[in-house]
Amino acid sequence: MARRHTLFVSCSVPQGSVLGQRAFILYVADLEDVAAKHVVNIHGYADDTQLYLHGRRDDMTSTVFRLENCIAGVSQWMSANRLKLNTEKTELLWAGSRHGRSSVTDRCPSLQLGADTVTAQDDVRLLGVTISSDLRLQHHVSNVLATSFYWLRQLRRVRRSLDSE
Repeated sequence: MARRHTLFVSCSVPQGSVLGQRAFILYVADLEDVAAKHVVNIHGYADDTQLYLHGRRDDMTSTVFRLENCIAGVSQWMSANRLKLNTEKTELLWAGSRHGRSSVTDRCPSLQLGADTVTAQDDVRLLGVTISSDLRLQHHVSNVLATSFYWLRQLRRVRRSLDSE
């Protein structure tokens, strides 16, 4: 018969707790230093991190170079801290005015992250908001309406089961 041993953990955060997200933010706070070294802005919320910078359309090569180097630095930092950059979830959005994007659209560069290539998308979801490359909210409004109508249909299906009192 196998002996059971009790192991007491002296420091931990319960899964699903609010403290878990805050502890993770504190754990990855050094990422700001990595981004600052490459002169790239960073924003983090829970386990979601965005890197962004303002670039000029006539200097896209420099912008791509800075982003690739910054992401490589972030990936190295993550490896050293027992984390892994998920390139499958990495998204790229080139955003700007319609006029500004028209000169870049035909040569919209992608990012090379080691063996993986990240191509630009027309829109991305950021904390539940769909951001489009043309900075319009048309896709976001469409997504919110579709979700709202879905839940209204679901409520309609179960309304007979609800108490009317």
